[in-house]
Amino acid sequence: MATMTTELLGFTLAHPIMPAAGPPVRDGAALLACAAGGASALVTKTISVHPAEVPAPNMADFKTYFLNTELWSELPAEQWLETEYPQTRQAGLPVIISLGYTAGDIANLAPRVAPFADALELSTHYIGNDYGPMQAAIQAARVAGVPVLVKMSPFREPQGAALAAQEAGADAIVAVNSFGPAFGIDIEHGGRLWMGGKGYGWMSGPALKPIALRMVYDIARVVDIPVIGVGGISTGEDVVEFLMAGATAVQVCTAAIVKGPDIFGKLAQQLDRWLDKHDYDSVTQIQGLALKQPIPAMAQPPVLLIDRCTGCNRCVTSCVYHALYLEDRKIHIHEERCAQCGLCISRCPVDALHPPA
Repeated sequence: MATMTTELLGFTLAHPIMPAAGPPVRDGAALLACAAGGASALVTKTISVHPAEVPAPNMADFKTYFLNTELWSELPAEQWLETEYPQTRQAGLPVIISLGYTAGDIANLAPRVAPFADALELSTHYIGNDYGPMQAAIQAARVAGVPVLVKMSPFREPQGAALAAQEAGADAIVAVNSFGPAFGIDIEHGGRLWMGGKGYGWMSGPALKPIALRMVYDIARVVDIPVIGVGGISTGEDVVEFLMAGATAVQVCTAAIVKGPDIFGKLAQQLDRWLDKHDYDSVTQIQGLALKQPIPAMAQPPVLLIDRCTGCNRCVTSCVYHALYLEDRKIHIHEERCAQCGLCISRCPVDALHPPA
């Protein structure tokens, strides 16, 4: 078995997988269920000075993506302080308390939640391209005397904001929040809308992963503090991608909604098996590997490993340049037609096409 231990902000985690702020951590009981399900640390649902008025309906699953209008916690801060945080501490895991949204809100809440927090996470979901409010919120949070994490939104250039957060004293960056506004229509029932409130919501789930990966990759290239990846993680391979992109740890929300709180332990097991299969001794060995890779430049056709080809025809079907063809159920190429687009390499299920050396 590979070593899964992850060092993060002074904590020693059993593995790098924890929940993200959202419905799966809606109260103390839900947080304890995440702990029982194998999470290595706990992130609480975001609270603010006033509880959220959450519209109904507020969640819908479309398999490849997920919509929600869930907002922050509908429970008052006083209930969290009196009941939910003390219950959460019973898990014996590091507790990261999520707060929002303005510097004034954070200044009010940070000292009050400090006795229960091993770290604070600040959502920047409602902060625009002016970094001043975010930096003021970070400075307000630092009075709690614990590490401060800043959660970035996926709809702005991340590097400037991440550097501004680091400059203001952030100890880690979390990337990313959900994306939106996004929209969904139920075509089987007269075009009714899926979301309450304004009729639209925020997108998460598998469709968000490429955006989140890009944010992690870009942020990790410029900051000197840890990055925690979140967005569309539902398999151990997803975790591997985020770690290779530069994340130290990951958070999971949508998969915990649709698959239940046992997902954390399952992802850890899948990650462990992947590391063993690929001969890595520890999770730290894969962290940041993509940051060391050059940007690909493909000037020649792909290399064909004909002995591996099973004749599935996927690459031929999707080659818009008609450069690939099957003969005797094996792949062949018209090199003069190949545009070096690389699609066939990603389409092949048996690794029979490789980039040229």
